[in-house]
Amino acid sequence: MSKDIKFSVIVPSYHEKLNIEPLTTRLFQALGPEFSKQTELIYVDDNSQDGSVEEVQKLSEKGYNVRIIVRTKERGLSSAVLHGFKNSDGQYLLCMDADLQHPPEVVPKMLDSLVEHPFALGTRYAKGVEMDKNWPIYRRIISSGARLLALPLTSASDPMSGFFGVQRKYLYEVDPNAINNINDKGFKIALELLAKLPLPKKDAIGDVPFSFGVRTEGESKLSGKVMFQYLGQLRDLYCYKFGGFHLVMGSIVLTLLFLGTVLLYLGV
Repeated sequence: MSKDIKFSVIVPSYHEKLNIEPLTTRLFQALGPEFSKQTELIYVDDNSQDGSVEEVQKLSEKGYNVRIIVRTKERGLSSAVLHGFKNSDGQYLLCMDADLQHPPEVVPKMLDSLVEHPFALGTRYAKGVEMDKNWPIYRRIISSGARLLALPLTSASDPMSGFFGVQRKYLYEVDPNAINNINDKGFKIALELLAKLPLPKKDAIGDVPFSFGVRTEGESKLSGKVMFQYLGQLRDLYCYKFGGFHLVMGSIVLTLLFLGTVLLYLGV
């Protein structure tokens, strides 16, 4: 583990070659010279075979502190994030999407917040924050509904956010067994961590407002399968936190919501 690296930015990716160069250059430009010396950028790629490896190598040769981990036997966003965290050098770990919907220019504020709080959360639901006008209405409805279902599990303002950070010690040191309880198959890894990590009860989360952008390259990973996986994750978390009765009642509610969400997604 490098003593020079204080911050690790993890970016799970799959077929995101076209976004790698702009994300990397914008990120390090936003960080500035001093912050950049203490920061590593790690792409965790699920064997895209689309030229992502070569793209990262070119940027590394230009002097950017960036590398790529290619997984050939595993798949999935949550497991990719955890794999990146485990194989990083920093004490402050940040996750962001590869599609530039999480603005790289906000990363310095996220890292500042992460130094002050065990968990930093990029939130789309702060005062004055607006969604991009081009973001489809059905995506807004799905996002809002999913957020409401997650609120009983955490006090976080935006538990659905994929733009978040956690201090390494809360993953591996405060309770060494905590990481073993994390489900790496769930789609919303921030929610999983917020619900299960041994975070302090007071001032655990530092909110960082940001405006959610629209993907310009590549394809969205949202699908009916992903929504179903999320509902399954919610069921398990409700059971973990509240017990069997709430699991039964929650399953009924989640099933009804899922049917409605799918119909809405399909335009029925």
